[in-house]
Amino acid sequence: MSISEQRKLIESIHPFELLSSVTMDSLMRKIDIAYYPKDTLLISKNLPSVAFYIIIKGSVKEIIESEIHTVFSNGDSFDADALIYEKSSSDFIVDEDLICYEIKKEDFLDLLQDKRVQAYFLQDFVSRHQQLKNYATQSELTPFLISRVSDIFLHNACIVDERVSIYDALKKQKELKSSAIIVEKNGSFGIVTDSDLRQKVLLGGIGVVEQIGAIANYNLVSVDINDFLFNALLLMTQKEIKRVVVTKDNEIVGILEQLDLLSYFASHSHLIALKIDRAQKLQDLKEIGDEFKNLIILLRAKGVKVRYITKLISSLNEKIYKKLFDMCVNDELRGSCALIVMGSEGREEQTVKSDQDNALIIKNGVDEKLFVEPMMKLNSYLIELGFPKCSGNVMVSNEVWRRSVASYKSLIDKWAYDMSEDSVQNLSIFMDSKCVAGEDSLHLELKEYLQSNFKARDDVLAHMAKAVLNFETPLGIFSGFVLEREHDNRLDLKKGGIFALVHGIRTLSLENGIGVTNTIERIKELNNIGVIDKTFATELIESFDTLSSIRLGAMLEAKNLDESNYINPKKLEKIQRDLLKDSFKIINKFKKFISFHFHLSMVV
Repeated sequence: MSISEQRKLIESIHPFELLSSVTMDSLMRKIDIAYYPKDTLLISKNLPSVAFYIIIKGSVKEIIESEIHTVFSNGDSFDADALIYEKSSSDFIVDEDLICYEIKKEDFLDLLQDKRVQAYFLQDFVSRHQQLKNYATQSELTPFLISRVSDIFLHNACIVDERVSIYDALKKQKELKSSAIIVEKNGSFGIVTDSDLRQKVLLGGIGVVEQIGAIANYNLVSVDINDFLFNALLLMTQKEIKRVVVTKDNEIVGILEQLDLLSYFASHSHLIALKIDRAQKLQDLKEIGDEFKNLIILLRAKGVKVRYITKLISSLNEKIYKKLFDMCVNDELRGSCALIVMGSEGREEQTVKSDQDNALIIKNGVDEKLFVEPMMKLNSYLIELGFPKCSGNVMVSNEVWRRSVASYKSLIDKWAYDMSEDSVQNLSIFMDSKCVAGEDSLHLELKEYLQSNFKARDDVLAHMAKAVLNFETPLGIFSGFVLEREHDNRLDLKKGGIFALVHGIRTLSLENGIGVTNTIERIKELNNIGVIDKTFATELIESFDTLSSIRLGAMLEAKNLDESNYINPKKLEKIQRDLLKDSFKIINKFKKFISFHFHLSMVV
């Protein structure tokens, strides 16, 4: 191996690429190449570490309490902790004849004088995991970073006095086509969003004749029109909000929506949402089809987290569902039913189109036959737009998923009683449901009924939770990947990791009456009420992000839907493999937590 090849290998290992050229030149002069035969003991409790090792060829096994914990191979490095803390709880033994680079202890500790290198090696799991992910997704963000708020489309600001009635404020909002109502009170400003109207007026019983100021939230978040878009994105992320008010010379000039911001991030593709809104016939929506995949590719290439991509795509898909609903259902019937999506779509975690999971809830007393033709039509339209048929026939075209509120309640009772495999699956997808068109109160009534059905029913919850153990995590005892020969030595990301996490969190949410459907939001709520601690919650979120990100890559490359969950770890970059291994370890930790929490060892 030439000097340049050696240097390239060292620079490929994070965080050594952060070193200055001078420091790297100095390091390359100090690095040794060493050979150790099989069974050589390199580090142990009684044998202090003398170097930081980078494997060129061969392998080393790490043994903790007489069990193999990890096997390091080509391109891997170890063990910084033994050098930093001058002790080791593991034995590192050569498993196959080893050729490696050695950075002597004193030289390695000198490298820690660089704050960036020090920060990486002294971090906990979560911080190190996040830094590796950031490194793996580095991309050219310059066009976005230099863009200003003034460069993007802003929604009209509907500004009203606090004493104006809710009804009059809504009329003005409709006239201006504004996304929120800004309320002025003694020179300061508050905001009323659709969520406020739903919670305080529709569900809270406040009449529309009351003053708008009574339901306003005065913790208004704003950005200046000359500020960077990147700062607006950070603000929305940190505050967990969907919009900010835009000001110019301290005067409100508009509202910036998260959907528009993320779309602008992807080469001004916010036009997709506008095209959906303006669509008059099915052909108009068909012409938008290819833009979705391009949007996902662009967002992913620019380093946007998968959780934000899925929320954006879900928002756009919701617009499509609503548009199709309006095309297929007559005006007089729209208030007598609720169109819901379930599964990944209901959790706002879908990207590339997967199987349809949708249903129709019909108001009690309304003739269900009136909806047969409209739902058949809607189903056929979805298929034409590229939403595949559900293999389990969970679609509005199936009368089982097109019934009255009372009939759904009977169905929920049946699911909760027999707890068969099909019933658990049906309960699971219904728990993740979200209303996308029609009368949302019908859907809310059923969700509340489902929640009440499971209060204090630990036996049923335990049977439901047991499904997290249905599939083995594809990580061997040596921290190697377990591959499936029948699938060309690949592994199934959904069965191997994502399902256990999503289903376990879903069951904990049902147990604790948590209404949100998004997995990450559920994890946050479980942390807020003390079911899981902050460190574990962060580990779960990081692991879910990693698995979802790698799966998205596989879905974009897959030739068909059946292959979209399978990946070949050998084709991943080393950093991605390390992230995947870490994530699977957290999945195993979570399975143990669920097993203990629900006493699954006692469930037959």
